[in-house]
Amino acid sequence: MMRALYSGVSGLKTHQTKMDVIGNNIANVNTTGFKSTSTVFSEIMYQNLSGASGATATKGGVNAKQVGLGVSMSATSINISSPGAPQTTGDGWDLRITGDSFFIVNNGTENLFTKAGAFCVDGAGYLATKGTGYNVMGWRVDPTTGDIRKDVVSRLPIMVPENQTSNPEATTDSYCSGILDDNSTEVNSDKGYAMNLNFYDALGYSYSAKFAVKTVNSDTKTYTIELTDILDSNNHSILQDYLDADPNNTMTNVFGEPTTVDRRYNLAADFTYRNNTFYDKDGNALRYDADNMKYVAEGTNKEYAVSSMFGISEAQVQEYYDPAAVTANGESAVFAYTENLYGYTLDFNEGLPNAGMFNYIGQEGVESVMLKMSALGTEFSNINVDFTQTKNSNNGGQSTMELKKGQADNPEQGTGRRLGVLIGLQVQEDGRIFGSYDNGNTELLGQIAVAMFANPAGLEKVGENCYRTTLNSGEFDGIGRDITADNGKMTSGTLEMSNVDLATEFTEMITTQRGFQANSRIITTSDTLLEELVNLKR
Repeated sequence: MMRALYSGVSGLKTHQTKMDVIGNNIANVNTTGFKSTSTVFSEIMYQNLSGASGATATKGGVNAKQVGLGVSMSATSINISSPGAPQTTGDGWDLRITGDSFFIVNNGTENLFTKAGAFCVDGAGYLATKGTGYNVMGWRVDPTTGDIRKDVVSRLPIMVPENQTSNPEATTDSYCSGILDDNSTEVNSDKGYAMNLNFYDALGYSYSAKFAVKTVNSDTKTYTIELTDILDSNNHSILQDYLDADPNNTMTNVFGEPTTVDRRYNLAADFTYRNNTFYDKDGNALRYDADNMKYVAEGTNKEYAVSSMFGISEAQVQEYYDPAAVTANGESAVFAYTENLYGYTLDFNEGLPNAGMFNYIGQEGVESVMLKMSALGTEFSNINVDFTQTKNSNNGGQSTMELKKGQADNPEQGTGRRLGVLIGLQVQEDGRIFGSYDNGNTELLGQIAVAMFANPAGLEKVGENCYRTTLNSGEFDGIGRDITADNGKMTSGTLEMSNVDLATEFTEMITTQRGFQANSRIITTSDTLLEELVNLKR
């Protein structure tokens, strides 16, 4: 009877422990990354009333007579391998991990392991768990190579000051594309067809190099491209600053070689020229006002700009006009001067079947030229300008040539960038974290590492959805692993929920309750028997 009493007591205690486990499972049915636990019962030692005897020739054997002394809980089993259901959150820092691997987090004193991937970026800019603030561990980027350095895991700097911006880059490549139409009035004008190349220096500041394409000989499909100016973002000419700084600073140092061109301009029809004197249509003699670069009609207040009289630009007037350079042509006149152009010759194919296709720039066999920006300062890089994408064709008198940053076959290469500001973050399936910047750059910021164990069920629960290593689970090497090494992945915007099966837990609760009731009845019955024994004395 005493044995039965003690067996019933052990049954009560053991079933109560199992009920505790079930209650904890049910309580955590909605806990992110929670892994359910089950109990394992085992018998307690037995008391031998008599030993077993072997059979003889005349008598059979006798089994041992044993009475058990109750039950105990031998183990708790963690259902690690069974994944919980995925739950979409839309938060990019919520990560679901597949397989038996674990996220590595650090509580300030030791590395712990978890399936709960609810993360955030803390106030210091590091990746951390939402509920506890534990640092999420992984690998950092090698500042020299820009690749992941898979050494000892450490906390991951995400929005730290050095990651808030992306370094600028100087423009190193550009290309010209489109159609050059020799019927274009702009191409055939003194100013030429204007093109701008917008580019960056090494500090990320923007500039604009201005070019002009002019007809040299439309019959031979020959043109010239000149550099006219380089402006900063405030429209200030840094090219002129360079030329003014030193007499040795010439256009040749920046772009092209000097080409001599003879210019001739006929006097407009409203004016005549006789005996070295200009006359307007009213017959008024014109006197040249050198200070204002205008012609004034004698005895009147009429003034005539040289540019309108000869159809030239004000810049040409200021640089080249000299009344002594005017020669008579009957009762008209011709203004002529020699101009040095700094640029390159553009040559296109004249004949069929490749009429209009680009041949060369500068000299035969050359497809690109250099805008030598390094002459203007160390913050600049020389810019290679590729002209292979251009074509000379009849396009209704409309030229479409334009200069673009980058390489012709890879527009993203050599474009240059301004200073970029961090505008977005993304976690890929392999745990690599990328930052997106408003200058178009995408940079690798780090990689989340995972831990794997020979016996994950041997890990010890420590609360806060975390586990600690034990001698039975195997130790953590401090380095971690790439999740893709075992075909695992991380899914952004999704969390792994608890793997608790309510149907199973409630079934276990019912059977545990019945076991508890039965053991209670054993104690009650044993007590009744003891009471009867005591009453025998009466």
